[in-house]
This record gives sequence, structure tokens and C-alpha cells, in this order.
Amino acid sequence: MEQQLSDAQKKQLFWACFLSLMAAGVGFAYRVMVLGDWGTEFNLTGGEMGRIFGASLWPIAVMMILFSLVVDFVGYKRSMYLAFFFQATSAVLTCLAKSPTELYWAALCAGLGHGIIEAVINPVCATLYTTQKSKMLNILHASWPAGLVAGGTVMILCKDISWQLNALWILVPVLAYGIMFIKATFPVDERVAAKVPYSVMLKDVGFLSSSIAAFLLFYELTNVFTGTPPNVFVALGVGLAIGAVFGFITKSFGKPLYFILCLLMIPLATTELGTDAWIKQLMTPVMGEYAAWAIVLSAFIMMILRFQAGILTSRFSPPTILVISSFFSMMGLIALSQVDGWMVFAAFVLYAVGQTFYWPTVLGLASEQYPEGGALSLNTVSAIGLLSVGIIGGPIIGIFNDNHTTNNIKEVSTEVYEASKVEKEFFGASYEATDAKKATELAESVGKSDEVIAATTKAGRQSLMTVALAFPCVMMVCFGIIGFWYKSKGGYKPRVLEATWE
Repeated sequence: MEQQLSDAQKKQLFWACFLSLMAAGVGFAYRVMVLGDWGTEFNLTGGEMGRIFGASLWPIAVMMILFSLVVDFVGYKRSMYLAFFFQATSAVLTCLAKSPTELYWAALCAGLGHGIIEAVINPVCATLYTTQKSKMLNILHASWPAGLVAGGTVMILCKDISWQLNALWILVPVLAYGIMFIKATFPVDERVAAKVPYSVMLKDVGFLSSSIAAFLLFYELTNVFTGTPPNVFVALGVGLAIGAVFGFITKSFGKPLYFILCLLMIPLATTELGTDAWIKQLMTPVMGEYAAWAIVLSAFIMMILRFQAGILTSRFSPPTILVISSFFSMMGLIALSQVDGWMVFAAFVLYAVGQTFYWPTVLGLASEQYPEGGALSLNTVSAIGLLSVGIIGGPIIGIFNDNHTTNNIKEVSTEVYEASKVEKEFFGASYEATDAKKATELAESVGKSDEVIAATTKAGRQSLMTVALAFPCVMMVCFGIIGFWYKSKGGYKPRVLEATWE
């Protein structure tokens, strides 16, 4: 039963939530566009730039999980005021920054604010529209690509303005949603309204899913604060230990299907976010100096389609939508790995269509099937996806690229291969990579420069083919099995808690 807010109150609250996530998207687009300028002005290394940029990312998942545990006690409005403070502070600090340290703190504030926003707006949307969760969560999350479109477009058009002044653009949506939240009326969370005990909320996550979240959080935070990733077996042990304690306290092993959704967020997040790093490189031969617009185009497609999510959700269940999305993204990645010329543009659009409905549809599925889990079950699955991209997905794509590069160079010249190969390790497993600098220098000395460059370029496309087969193909099968399982149970049916008004 949907809570009795007026239509005007619902719309004001929904669009305030929309603007808050859009503000995070504008900030993200800004940092992507100016990161190189920061490196030039402050003479930063790649590692230093990565540390600053990473400060805007890792706090998102931490705050999502933390606030999911306390948001019902703190309150939605107070939480959003805190998010407003962090985002506004981030914009002002960036504008006034005169050192990399100040940029780091500005990025950290952005990440903290973004995490709180996600922790609040997802359960608020699910509570406002208890019978339309998948549809409205898709529309709500059109705000992220809307922020990328707005931020990316402004940064490209205002490239002659200093990065300090351009930071003030972030304040526009921040101030807008801050004003809207002043008079906004928040509903009581669906779980709280139905008087589902806090202890029951924790049971959906239980031992299984809390172990994954704890493992990823420990791994990421150890890497952030020590500069060195922990031994994977130590991280796994810590994760299992924390999960065991959580499971003992909650007296719950966790819901198996929810655990599967958490696992599937790893390939899903990698497909949606991890492969975006290749977009500009692939589109450069087609769009030349305008290749930066490829990111804006991808976001624009995603934004428009998410606004039309009701067309899909009225006809298909969330598992079926995820199967369709997996198919389109798989075909798009395969096409990107094969075609040339303007066909790359068509393949790119196909890929963008495929990744559009992934994230919010999984949120809708988790919210519709595990409403007792409240904010925690809704946000934990998303946090696991965010953490897994940097810890697992991104490095795996890099390994794919290293493997293809090494094999291609070996075919070109055994001499270059032997001299430039290096041993690397990922999660305790060793693999071969190529020292690009050595390979380039030796290739020049043996007259194989063009061949080595071609081998490296080819490896990028081969990696996309591998990603297509490793991730969306697997997801298509898994979500298909989930869909058939629901069909065997009489069909997919969202679960709605009976609310009691306060």
C-alpha cells in the first residue's frame, strides 16, 4: 500500500531526489574532464591523480552501507542535509583549491555526499511507489546519466574557463535540491511503516551477503589507507569472520537468491562501468577530436531510455529485462570488437542501450522481493557492485588486455616478447603482461614499431570480445535461470508489505 502523500508532495520529493543524484553525476563528469588539468598544474603522477579521483569513489559504498544501517534512526531529511553539506563543500573546496591535498579532501566530500544520497533516495523511491518499484527506480536513476550529460556538455563547451570556476557548476543542482528538500515531506520507510523489526531487516543479508560486503570493504579500505592491497586470503578470512559474526547475531544464513544477486553485481557493474574506459579510445578513429562527446552520447541514450522504463516494466519482469539487457550489451561489445568506420558508432549505440537498465532493474528486483530488508538489502547490493568494479572487474579487464597484448606481440616478434614480458599477480594468481616502454624501444631497434602498435591496438578490441563472453553472456544465462525459476513458481510477483500509518 502506497503512503498517503499527495501527488504534489510525491513529485516534489521524487524530483528533489532526482536532482541530488544528478548533482553527483555533474561532479563526476567534472572530475573526469579536469583530472588531466590537475595533473598538469600540480605535476601529479598517474598514481597521485588516481588517489584523488578514487577519493570520490570508495566512500560511496562505505556510506551506502553505513547509512543503510542508521538512516531510519537519523531520518531521511537530516541525512539529505548532511549530503547537501558534503556536496556543497566539495564544490567550494575544489573552486578554492591551491594544492593536491585540498583537491583530495574536496573529492572525499563528494564521495561521502554521493554515498548518503544513494542510501536515502533508493529506499525513499521504493517507499513512495511500492507497486512500481522497478519502473520508478529506473526513472530515478536516469538522474545519473542526466548529470553526466549536463556536466560533460558544460565542461566541453566551457573548456576555455578555468577548472576552478567550472567547479561552481556543481553547485547549481546542489542548491536546487537543497531548496526543494526544505519543504519536502518524507514518508516513513516501507519496512518501518509495516513495523518490521530492525533485526528482521538484517536477516536478508545474513552471513552470505555480509561476507562479500565485508571482504570487499576490508580489501578496499586497506588499499586506500596503506597504499598496498592486502593478501586476498587474509581479506577473505576477515570477510568470512565478519560475516560469521553478523550471521550469528542475526541468526540468519542469508537469502540465497539475494546472495546470487550480490554475486551477479560483480559482472554487471564491470560490464556497465568497467568497459566505459574504452569508449573514448574506440570512438576516436570515428569522431576524432570530438571523441569526448562519446561519453555524453552514451549517457544521453541511457537517460532517455530510463525515462521510458515503464514501457518495459509493464510488459516484462525484472529478470527478463536483465536478460534482454545482457543480450544487447553482449552484442554491442562483440560488434565493437569487430567493426570499423561508422559501424563503430552503431555498435556503440547498441552497447549503450544494453547497459541502460542493468543497475536500477537489479535494485527494483531486490526491493520488490526483499522489502523487509528495507534500506540495507536495497543498498548493499548496489554497494557491492560499486566496490567490485575497482577491486575485481577493472583489474580483470586489464588482465584480459595484458594477455591479448602479450600474445599478439609474441606473434610479431619473439625477441620483443621475451625482453618486455613481466610477471604480475592478481588475487594470488600470476600472469604475463608487457612492459610497454621496453616493448616500444625494442620494437624500434628491430624495425617492428608499426607491428607492435597494431598488436596493442588489436588487443583492446580482443579484450572487448572476451568481456562480452565473460560477463554479459554469463549474466544472460543466470538471469534467464532466475526468470525460469520464478515462472516455475507461478510467475514473477512483487512482494508488497502492508503499511500502517504513523
